[in-house]
Amino acid sequence: MIGYATLGTNDPARAKAFYDALMAELGAKRLIEMPDARELTFWGTAPHKPMLAIGRPYDGGPAAPGNGTMVALSVASRAEVDRLHARAIELGATDEGAPGFRGPETLGYYFAYFRDPDDNKIALFKIGSE
Repeated sequence: MIGYATLGTNDPARAKAFYDALMAELGAKRLIEMPDARELTFWGTAPHKPMLAIGRPYDGGPAAPGNGTMVALSVASRAEVDRLHARAIELGATDEGAPGFRGPETLGYYFAYFRDPDDNKIALFKIGSE
């Protein structure tokens, strides 16, 4: 149902380097790069599948993370949640919630959270058994 989610950046070069490395870990790559002042860049596995976009705001104002805004990335396993959270921190993200179960373990809601270098909040999650 979701085509893509967009996050703002004030430093497209830094954001591209961060997301090139992180998205590669998910098997995604740059699919679209807009040749304008916004430098809007899309990562994904195919243009017809959900994508993540990063760029300068359309209105030309400074990018700022939204209060209560978060993008959640579904991954294949709990081990991948752990690995990608650690990789994001290694790439310059800040921890916003260590990997672990949210709610009763029997529900299988396994999440980790971080903030990218522009302070956008990202969740990594696996729901269900390993």
